[in-house]
Amino acid sequence: LKIYFSIFTGKKMAYQKVNADQRAPGHSQFLDNDDLQATALDLEWDMEKELEEPGFDQFQLDSAENQNLGHSETADLNLDSIQPGISPKGRFQRLQEESDYITHYARPAPKSNRCNLCYLLKILCTATVLFIFGTVIGYYAHKNCPSDATSSGTVYPQLYQEILKTIQAEEIKKSFRNFIQLYKNEDDMEISKQIKTHWTSLGLEDIQFVNYSVLLNLPGASPSTVTLNSSGQCFLPNGQPCSEKARKDSSQDLLYSYAAYSAKGTLKAEVIDVSYGTTDDLKRIKKMKNVTNQIALLKLGKLPLLYKLSLLENTGFGGVLLYIDPCDLPKTANFSHDTFMVSLNPGGDPSTPGYPSADGSFRQSRSNLTSLLVQPISASLVATLISSVKTRTKNDVCSPLELPNNEIRIVSMQVQTVTKFKTVTNVVGYVRGLVSPDRYVIVGSHHHTAYSYNGQEWASSTAIITAFIRALMLRVKRGWRPDRTIVFCSWGGTAFGNIGSYEWGEDFKKVLQKNVVAYISLHSPIRGNSSLHPVASPSLQQLVVEKNNFNCTRRAQCPETNVSSVQIQGDADYFINHLGVPTVQFAYEDIKALEAPSFLSEALFPRHATKIEEMDPFFNLHETITKLSGEVILQIANGPVLPYNALDIALEVQNSLKGDQPNTGQLLALASRLRESAELFQSGEMRPANDPKERAPVRVRMLNDILQDMEKSFLVPQVPPGFYRNILYHLDEKTSQFSILVEAWEHCKPLASNETLKEALSEVLNSINSAQVYFKAGLNVFESVLVGKN
Repeated sequence: LKIYFSIFTGKKMAYQKVNADQRAPGHSQFLDNDDLQATALDLEWDMEKELEEPGFDQFQLDSAENQNLGHSETADLNLDSIQPGISPKGRFQRLQEESDYITHYARPAPKSNRCNLCYLLKILCTATVLFIFGTVIGYYAHKNCPSDATSSGTVYPQLYQEILKTIQAEEIKKSFRNFIQLYKNEDDMEISKQIKTHWTSLGLEDIQFVNYSVLLNLPGASPSTVTLNSSGQCFLPNGQPCSEKARKDSSQDLLYSYAAYSAKGTLKAEVIDVSYGTTDDLKRIKKMKNVTNQIALLKLGKLPLLYKLSLLENTGFGGVLLYIDPCDLPKTANFSHDTFMVSLNPGGDPSTPGYPSADGSFRQSRSNLTSLLVQPISASLVATLISSVKTRTKNDVCSPLELPNNEIRIVSMQVQTVTKFKTVTNVVGYVRGLVSPDRYVIVGSHHHTAYSYNGQEWASSTAIITAFIRALMLRVKRGWRPDRTIVFCSWGGTAFGNIGSYEWGEDFKKVLQKNVVAYISLHSPIRGNSSLHPVASPSLQQLVVEKNNFNCTRRAQCPETNVSSVQIQGDADYFINHLGVPTVQFAYEDIKALEAPSFLSEALFPRHATKIEEMDPFFNLHETITKLSGEVILQIANGPVLPYNALDIALEVQNSLKGDQPNTGQLLALASRLRESAELFQSGEMRPANDPKERAPVRVRMLNDILQDMEKSFLVPQVPPGFYRNILYHLDEKTSQFSILVEAWEHCKPLASNETLKEALSEVLNSINSAQVYFKAGLNVFESVLVGKN
């Protein structure tokens, strides 16, 4: 806990200590956010009263000395920079309306004696010399003064471009190649040390290790097997025949072809083809066969794996052979003989669900998270099991793998895993904000976990975050700082269910709920090379489109930006689903992969460095991802007003209720009211705040507090396994409706009435109503503050 205590409780922050004799017993050493709000309002009220008394010039000096006692979004603000009448209802309104207000209390000018002509000439000559001398000094001082002295509260797009232009593809390529040399080390801590050393050399501040002892489900000493009952042939997961030599010579890739946290043991049963395992597939199968304790042949994709496994478990299956149909992959991708890994862990340490794995925490015994025996296998092994040789016809039309219903295949599957407690390490460093150090923009990548498969796409993620840190610190060393604190995190244990990010999030949940304004994900940024695929929260989609259009204009390539809010893999999970934090992720994909069924990315293939360099030989795509992500980070971290769009959330809600969906009349009416409130909020509060001439500091602070918490209204407590709790995110680009309603409608089809549908409708209704109340409350707060000031 001490690791990040300094950041979240005030080390090196802009807070000031309260004198001991002024604090109530038990009060925190530092002002919390509520105290700050009260302090800001009290100071403003005192200022109004002070303006009514003589001696305003003395008050100005006193207030300038004491303005740092409280801290809000306007810390370090100089009173001299505030002009009378900045806001129509600002604190200095009366100074503008009553021109004689100050002169009414002005002291009489002292009487002066009559001077002779010679004395006047001496004064004139002296003043002339001083003026010329001062002009010369001022000219050279301005010429030599670095631009870094500019206040960080002023937004300069050219400043961002100066930072980002130092990012070079060649440097990213060099970092990538250095990082991939580290995966061979069996010690997870050694990789973390190398990342910390590299970040420290770049100047990043207060880099720390955050370690958690967690329960990992690891493969056994030898690969799992599948044996055909009819012939007695034994096969390894990649389709090769079993042999003593093959077992001894099995590579780590083959060893790590397993489902983490699956049940272990042996099951002999009939294989039943359930296709993608949807509710329709299972209804069809149950009409034809008895599925109790049988083995399901399941395709990955279309729906979250955890959800499909829960359906199979409830139906009565005992085991699952999981594979990817070659027809769901691009023609250029040949994974027929490749094995892969999946994790059945929804997130975090399974032994401490919902709470951090701190020393002394109660540990639950959860060696497996399902009663099913689950084994990933290659498409070539599936073809062997169903006696199919070709997957493509002579016309190059792909034929999906399918086991005929009238054929029976009996197999014996053996799953071997070992459960052990291991240490997972996060690397965390930060650049402290100048104006609002208690507001955090989190940038997340992940590094290789020594106990997992040989994948190397993590090196792309780590090289990109390192490249941005290098560019940012070059500017920070010259005196500039962002308004808000930027926290850089390299997560451990991602392959096992985002364990590092979940444990860190649970550890600092109370602080993060209050202070995180955005999460920028750099998880697996290069999955293809043909199409940029940005994913963003609804409130951030306009910013993503704007940055991408600007970037493609510079490259003279401007394809239409298709940004969406869909479920994604990686460590953003906790921040989206438990904290309701606005999130952005840029990644390159293959166009064919985007057209394929969703959730194929749940399979973790051992992608080697050579494959990544084939997709991006000159690392230009890496550079583009770094610059796009960097622009978004800088805009959020440095803009006086958070660049979030409240109205886009309301529009997303309305779009999610379109179509012939039953029982949505009340939801549509409520969504319409939400839109009205969002429009009032957008025009009444956000537009004035974005005008520097209308930017009252207290209003900006209050506005940012509202903007950063908008998505929290859409977190629902209960969802089907594998579904996002944040209902603003859809299952995929093909599904525009609320995912929990889609699932509930599928579930209730065969039933006359269904409690699941009623519960889902209630969850959505409560979320929309909560958001509408939230916007209205925000408007009322602004109105009450303005009335109080007048």
